[in-house]
Amino acid sequence: MIKAIVFSGYGINCEREMAFAVERAGGSAEIVHLGTLLEGGKVQFGEAKFLLFPGGFSFGDELGAAKALANRLERLKESLWEFAEKGGLILGVCNGFQLLVKLGLLPALYSSTRQSASLISNDSGKFIARWVLHRALPSTSVFTRGISELLLPIRHGEGKLIVQNPEDLPLLFETGQVPLQYADNLNGSMQSIAALADPSGRILGMMAHPEAATLSTHHPEWTRQKELAKRNRQPFPTFGDGLQIFSNAIRTLEGQ
Repeated sequence: MIKAIVFSGYGINCEREMAFAVERAGGSAEIVHLGTLLEGGKVQFGEAKFLLFPGGFSFGDELGAAKALANRLERLKESLWEFAEKGGLILGVCNGFQLLVKLGLLPALYSSTRQSASLISNDSGKFIARWVLHRALPSTSVFTRGISELLLPIRHGEGKLIVQNPEDLPLLFETGQVPLQYADNLNGSMQSIAALADPSGRILGMMAHPEAATLSTHHPEWTRQKELAKRNRQPFPTFGDGLQIFSNAIRTLEGQ
């Protein structure tokens, strides 16, 4: 069974949902406080093949979303990069996505881990909590293989993706590092970018919460949808769209 580590602590608050999603996809999840990574010398991930950085409000977003946590984890960046290079997978969701971007692990154009993008305040200036349709694009990402679209919840105040160098924007699409776009760009992200992958496709960051859409009953209108399915004599699905992200990760690791 593929072992995953789901990180917690310092204001992260979605670790249990993330662990649940990994287990639903057929993996084994252990919740580990990030403080244990900051103790001592070289980082050891044991038998884990999948690392997950959940959403939340690390350090209260006092210096900007995930900035304080990125500062704390800066010395671990090379260990995380090596983990993916050796065949591991890394997923960052919402605050976790913001963290990976600020660490420079995403988008890592030119194989550089210098920060080249950021996630800033939504154009509306407001926190957004809605279910949003995402369109999948051809990409390097192993997480989105076989996916055409996903209906997932977003809940963030700083989700507008920008790149430092405007010339990098078309390059991200050319290199297949934009696996998902918003069908309705509510936060103002450049080119409606909803997720980023590294060049290898083994690191993924996304603002939407797939762990909050692993079961069909997670959708706020599931009872209405179930009734409509019954009237149309159609089966009502057990799982939500978000589970596909985790299933793809586990299947990829099992096939290595």
